[in-house]
Amino acid sequence: MWGHSLTPLPRFLLVALNIDAILAQVTIHKRKEKLDKMMNGLGLEDAYSATINRIREQSGNKSKIGMDLLMWTSCSERSLRADELCHALAVEMGTMDHNPNNVPSIRTLLGCSLGLVTIDEQTLTLRLIHFTLQEYLRKNLTLFQRPHSTIAEVCLTYLNFQCVRNLSPALCAAPKSAPFLNYASCYWGSHSKRDTTECVKSLALQLLDQYDHISAKLLLINGNIWPPFGHNEKSPERFTGLHCVAYLGVYEIAIALIEMRTWNVNEIDYLHRTPLIWASIYGNEEIVKMLLEQAEIKPNVPDTAYGRSPLSWAAEKGHQGVVKLLLGNGEVNIEMADTMYGQTPLSWAAQSGHVDAVRLLLERGAKPDKTDIRYGRTPLSWAAENGRQDVVKLLLANEEVNPNLADTMYGRTPLSWAAGKGHKDIVRLLLERGKADPEIADTFHGQTTLALAAEKGEESVVRVLLEFGANPNTESINGQTPISHAARKGHGNVVKVFLEREDVHLNTADNFFGLTPITWAASSGHKEIVKLLVERGGVDPELADSRRRTPLMWATQQGHKGVIALFSEWGKISHVGPVDSHDRTLHLLDQNTQEGGATAVATTGR
Repeated sequence: MWGHSLTPLPRFLLVALNIDAILAQVTIHKRKEKLDKMMNGLGLEDAYSATINRIREQSGNKSKIGMDLLMWTSCSERSLRADELCHALAVEMGTMDHNPNNVPSIRTLLGCSLGLVTIDEQTLTLRLIHFTLQEYLRKNLTLFQRPHSTIAEVCLTYLNFQCVRNLSPALCAAPKSAPFLNYASCYWGSHSKRDTTECVKSLALQLLDQYDHISAKLLLINGNIWPPFGHNEKSPERFTGLHCVAYLGVYEIAIALIEMRTWNVNEIDYLHRTPLIWASIYGNEEIVKMLLEQAEIKPNVPDTAYGRSPLSWAAEKGHQGVVKLLLGNGEVNIEMADTMYGQTPLSWAAQSGHVDAVRLLLERGAKPDKTDIRYGRTPLSWAAENGRQDVVKLLLANEEVNPNLADTMYGRTPLSWAAGKGHKDIVRLLLERGKADPEIADTFHGQTTLALAAEKGEESVVRVLLEFGANPNTESINGQTPISHAARKGHGNVVKVFLEREDVHLNTADNFFGLTPITWAASSGHKEIVKLLVERGGVDPELADSRRRTPLMWATQQGHKGVIALFSEWGKISHVGPVDSHDRTLHLLDQNTQEGGATAVATTGR
């Protein structure tokens, strides 16, 4: 509405606010006084202050509506639609149900704000007239008395309305008759965390004591935690009030909830999680501490979906404080692996790159080389693949770590995983500090690290590996050399790296069909690589494979006109291979000539 220009807008806004202030005066004398102040340099902040004073001086309920509108618009967790805010301002504390006759119109709301709040034309949400007003309100915190606890009280009062409690807890969206329900369900906890009063506690306990409530499902949907396993039509069974506060991290309400009655602190909810797991996932340290102090707590109870303990979740999320609290409990099993992947907490922390959690786990005795069950991979392997350089450094500093320990599924070392993902700096770290062996081939494709990096087109990794002495001619299980892998995949930049060396074998044929690097390049249509190899010298462009097919024949069979044109220019047309293939070559060459691709056709043996 106002555009994005920051300099002209405040000036225009200043004039508009001052004109409104002048016209608000009822006598000529007062209007002249206001005009004199404006001419004497009344600033934008002074104009905001004057307008807010005018809002407060409005008669009847307009003053309260205007200030409440400013409070909600500036302090809400997200922008509110007009109907949401109208219903929020209709809530009266102490009432038991919604009164539709108390809902103000949007015209009334905007009128009471005296122009400081407007509707965004694109999002149809209410917003302050300019970002400078938001800054002004943040500087003047005394304008609103405890805004977050006030908003929390309104949200909780709304959720406790009988008409809301009567709604099915299995609904996936708020009905049109309750437009404020979604915001109240999703954000009462956020406002409560900022400021909790006794009234907020009382209203929250009323809601959470029997939490078979539509707001539970709306909260989880908003957090992208619903639906579990496709059960969208159901309600979140066994998701109690204790699970809710553990998820939200509202400590004062959690304490009050624990004191209210006896809870099963180890109860598994619809998502197969205990309250301790919820608190661990979201890093709510105070709640974790409180739960660990409960006599009946079982800190190793895993979720029943993945078999992961609270420590496993906290380590993956990098919540160092929670990890420390859990390790301080003598019953916590630091080596407890999940049942889905068989990874330990250290493995999860390393994979996610949380170096502080990794350090803490190592200091408390976690085994640095313990492999997971599903893939047989070490923490170093996961960290190397995911580019977690700081974690790799930390693990390599541990004498128990074997940098050449390959996984059991693919037979790949940490060096292989890092190289395949292009993590050049980690490759260098492993070679320098970990003394990783680049010649170890995996058991899946029989490729060395250099062959894998070449196939992936990781030029910088190839250079590092060659710098540390990787053999450029080591053959994979199928007999392909690293340059052959690069030529087949069309990685000209990597081929150039190999061609810079004098010790690279350029005519090595594979074990299956006897294809050389140039044959692989020609059969795949990589014209520029064919050209690079021939111009380098030492490459036989007419060397036939085990089925008597030359590179040209392969290019012909695949219909790669650009490669065929190269051979035409070089005059490298021979009668090696089946006659029908040779005839097809001549046909494609003739066609290519007609299209302007080749200027001459050399024919022999016809």
